[in-house]
Amino acid sequence: MYLFDDRSWRMQVIDLKPHRTGMLLAHHNSRWQFSNEQARSSWKFDAQETTTVSADGQVEVRSEFAGPRGASTAPLHDGTSGPSSVPVRRFSAPVEDFLCPVPEFGEWQVFAPFLAQQGHVPATTVVLSDVSVAEGSGPLRATGIEQLFSPGACDTPDGPAVVEPVDAGLLRITSGQLAVSDPGLVGETPRTVAVPPGEFPVTLSLLRTKRGADVAAAKVTCLDIPPREWEMALLPDEDLGLLGEGQFYGVGVDTGTAAFLDATRTVIEDQLDEDLFIPLDSRFTVELPSTEPEPNLIAFRAGRGDGAYPVWIGRTDDGQVGCVVVDFQLHSAGGE
Repeated sequence: MYLFDDRSWRMQVIDLKPHRTGMLLAHHNSRWQFSNEQARSSWKFDAQETTTVSADGQVEVRSEFAGPRGASTAPLHDGTSGPSSVPVRRFSAPVEDFLCPVPEFGEWQVFAPFLAQQGHVPATTVVLSDVSVAEGSGPLRATGIEQLFSPGACDTPDGPAVVEPVDAGLLRITSGQLAVSDPGLVGETPRTVAVPPGEFPVTLSLLRTKRGADVAAAKVTCLDIPPREWEMALLPDEDLGLLGEGQFYGVGVDTGTAAFLDATRTVIEDQLDEDLFIPLDSRFTVELPSTEPEPNLIAFRAGRGDGAYPVWIGRTDDGQVGCVVVDFQLHSAGGE
């Protein structure tokens, strides 16, 4: 929860988490003081107070102050140094002092006590007005996915390019769960999509420019039916409502490589260099085969290298998974 003063300066951030049924605990509370607008815009605070509360009422209060002239005063979470002294107070308090009810949607008055700490006074009436939402606001949208695999010329921020779809083989799914992962991170929680067991073609979208060719996207086709709608592939604890404009949850890439595989497929890390990463130096895609009917793995270069990339599920009219696409965001429809 972010709190602002009457100048619209962000002065406080409160992190709340479930404490017990129907209640929230304000377990982390940071407040700042700034001398002027310039100091606030560059985040040079005069003082920062951070209060941390445990579930059993143990309280820690850290007070950080601006350092000597010329010293950095950015918050510690910015990864810089700066406070000249960090006094810490620890004490016990009734945990009820830091609780508030979980609000039903629209019942934001439960947060009024936190606003009162900033000196705000609740208004007697509040008028809500509908406003138009600009197209494209909110989380990243799946626009132009089909064009990623349509051969032909296109425009990119780096100039003219040509899209070339390339066959990357058949992916064998045995468990009913298709996973998208960095092959070097297969042991971690994968981003999965429920699909029927079977063998499905994998297609790469190569983007050829004057500088060479890169993998712009990769697709597993489960049904030869054009998708009617697209949705972002999410982990169980991910919530689209928490994303800002243009943001997304995606597959993390730490080896410059991504892969499609069955969620039960394992890899031998000691063999990845020889069997996968070194071959990918001269190829766009590599298959780690297996003896049928065991699942295989199809890996490919990530167009932009390390980073995070959205995974899209294309669904048919009746809601079935028609395809799964990982987009490396080298270009989109209309060169946007």
